[in-house]
Amino acid sequence: MFANFIITFRETLEAALVVGIVLSILKKMEEEKKNKYVYLAVISGIAFSFLGAFLFESLAGGFKGRAEQIFEGIVMLSGAFLITTMILWMMKQKNISENLASKVTMHAEQSNPLGIFLIVFIAILREGIETVIFLSASSEMSGGNFNILGAVLGIVSAIILGFIFFNMTKKMNLKLFFNISGILLILFAAGLVGYGVHELEEAKILSPIIYPIWDINWFLNEKGNLGSVLKGLFGYNGNPSLLETIFYLSYLITVMILWFKLKKK
Repeated sequence: MFANFIITFRETLEAALVVGIVLSILKKMEEEKKNKYVYLAVISGIAFSFLGAFLFESLAGGFKGRAEQIFEGIVMLSGAFLITTMILWMMKQKNISENLASKVTMHAEQSNPLGIFLIVFIAILREGIETVIFLSASSEMSGGNFNILGAVLGIVSAIILGFIFFNMTKKMNLKLFFNISGILLILFAAGLVGYGVHELEEAKILSPIIYPIWDINWFLNEKGNLGSVLKGLFGYNGNPSLLETIFYLSYLITVMILWFKLKKK
């Protein structure tokens, strides 16, 4: 549940911030008549995201046996890659809001509603597609159990926070939130890497080298209450292979080093 909450909360908040910035710029320029293109872009982006989710689930449901394991392994590793690129890219962008504001201003001054529409539509669609992939990976890592409550709470909470942020006289600092959620998502992505490698081992694509290198399920079973939560959040495995552990730790150490280096700049 918590993993789904973090995923939808962060993705929805990013989309809400884009929409809020665009609406704020149009209001300052007294171009509020163009707000309808923003709302249309939001609706269109959400609709296409649902279409993407349907197509993705239809594709995933068509695989069985070894093909399903390969597909799940690819989805896990793809999800980890997307999360990593998203977090590191955002760490590099120090002037996202300024760049977005300049684009919106340019399109508004040129009376180009299509440009405004595309800025919002692409942002919503991108966040929507990422959410579909991340939630699918989270569900598989939790044993195929999808907690819709956590996902819905994340969406609603992000919308409320976004509304509060743009209607407060004194703006709150969202940097701390993005730093904390960034670390949590890196840990989540490390779990995806480990689980993805595990699925490819099951499909006989990769060799485990040594399996298992330890077994602590007697102490903290991955199928127990706490173990299943840790598995869904961070990819906890009570009896991992050597290859899983190597990939998990290599990813985690490398990305955390990059994250802290970018944070210091």
